[in-house]
Amino acid sequence: MPHPESQLYNTGLPSAHPYRVIISGGGTGGHIFPAVAIANELRRRQPEAEILFVGANGRMEMTRVPEAGYKIVGLDISGLQRRLTPQNLMFPLRVLRSVRKAGKLIEQFQPDAVVGVGGYASAPVLLAATSRAIPALIQEQNSYAGLVNKLLARRVDRICVAYEGMEKFFPKEKLVLTGNPVRTEIASGSREEALKFFDLSPQKKTLLVIGGSLGARTLNQATAAALPRLREAGIQLLWQTGKLYYPEAAEQAAPFAADNIKALEFVQRMDLAYAAADVVVSRAGALSVSELCLTGKPSILVPSPNVAEDHQTKNAMALVKRDAALLVSDADAPAKLYDEALRLLADSNRQEQLRTNVRQLAHGEATTTIVDELLALMDRR
Repeated sequence: MPHPESQLYNTGLPSAHPYRVIISGGGTGGHIFPAVAIANELRRRQPEAEILFVGANGRMEMTRVPEAGYKIVGLDISGLQRRLTPQNLMFPLRVLRSVRKAGKLIEQFQPDAVVGVGGYASAPVLLAATSRAIPALIQEQNSYAGLVNKLLARRVDRICVAYEGMEKFFPKEKLVLTGNPVRTEIASGSREEALKFFDLSPQKKTLLVIGGSLGARTLNQATAAALPRLREAGIQLLWQTGKLYYPEAAEQAAPFAADNIKALEFVQRMDLAYAAADVVVSRAGALSVSELCLTGKPSILVPSPNVAEDHQTKNAMALVKRDAALLVSDADAPAKLYDEALRLLADSNRQEQLRTNVRQLAHGEATTTIVDELLALMDRR
């Protein structure tokens, strides 16, 4: 629900001058796409608003954000490695340089507020902004809070979260339960258009496999091994592999092309991919989980084991506990994933149960509510 101050200050009237907002963070699609959704909603409501993104050089936001139509500036910042490396020894110096550069950006751009969405670039920008008393909001996508957001929680003004119970990480008085910003058009695709777009058969069941913006080795290996079983069962496949894994996956899928087994490096039209799918197999990143809720898709979640504090398992369990998704561990996926997938594809009643339950967890107004909070902070200032 909205924070009380957002109702008090956000009158909906035009501001005296165009709002200027910095949005910082990135690293993965799970950070970038919510950030772009916030920017799009702010620009929809305040067309004159000036929005600047700040990301980490070499990370995917440096291409994805300009593709979405926004300017981005990169910082030379990266995370700590899990072992002693020269990069780790340089980490404090890189942070100091990034904070200084972020401070210069803030002095030049003069933002009315700063938004942090997590990721490497978020910390220097939020540190520089809050030290100058600029209103700051962070958006935490996961059910287990990220390190940057936890460290900066006491410095910022508002914390928008996607799950209940986040007061164990953050000051309760700053929390607003909003859900995750998801492009609302993600749930607007029609099945007829989707089948035509991907050249799929309306007579066959469709499985969608998505391993996140960077791909997922376990999902790709399990899927490659299961291609003969999918053909035998008459299942057609949309298989998002990620850039790194695509060449091998395309070669593995080629003999099954006549059976509508399709390996795709990246899916631009996710709205149509969801519309085509009867069942989805996915990692349990925050963005993927939120999209599954909004689209109401029966899913099997395979949490990545290579994330901080095993937060993808916690994301998945938030659905599993409500009988809104199935879960197969990464370790069990090679042996069990496609047994579960084929069983679910054959069980329309179970699909409907999952579909009904997962829709109840959707936050369709998340982006609107977050921008309400952001406007309230700027109006108060």
